[in-house]
Amino acid sequence: MAETSQKVTALDLPMAELGPETKAFFEKCVEKIGFVPNVLLAYAFDEKKLRLFGEFYNDLMLGPSGLSKLEREMIAVAVSAVNHCHYCLVAHGAAVRQLSGDPAFGEEMVTNYRAAIMTEKQKAMLDFAVKLTEMPDKIEDADRSLLRENGFSERDIWDIAAVAGFFNMSNRVAAATDMRPNADYHALAR
Repeated sequence: MAETSQKVTALDLPMAELGPETKAFFEKCVEKIGFVPNVLLAYAFDEKKLRLFGEFYNDLMLGPSGLSKLEREMIAVAVSAVNHCHYCLVAHGAAVRQLSGDPAFGEEMVTNYRAAIMTEKQKAMLDFAVKLTEMPDKIEDADRSLLRENGFSERDIWDIAAVAGFFNMSNRVAAATDMRPNADYHALAR
């Protein structure tokens, strides 16, 4: 699929002179998914920021965890829906469609996770992530206890909070810069 020449963000930040590792990473993106995600291009004005963002994202979303990759993407979508983050809803909605193998589930997650059919454990996870997004000052031990009762470990609770926190930050950067999703995401896993 061809990308449009649309700007990645509303900011006029020229891309830095990228080193060989970053160029190879971008080539790997094209090889694996057919394009370089615009979020990476948005950060490419500063190679150090791009590297740190990518390392943190990859650790949270792809690294070892008691949460599946799908569950982490579900958190990304639920948080991004609360924040009305166009970029993340398009990009991570596509990831939910791909990982679940269910386009309808992906669309339900984007519009209202409470309408999607999921386990009680997953619903508890998303309810916690959404409460953390909407009312972080109202999180209390009863919220963590509910996660434990649903089978989440202490590490899982950390990971739920870390993924939710990362996407709250990312949503705000995307909103502030009017970050645009790659057109390719719209057609994935449909």
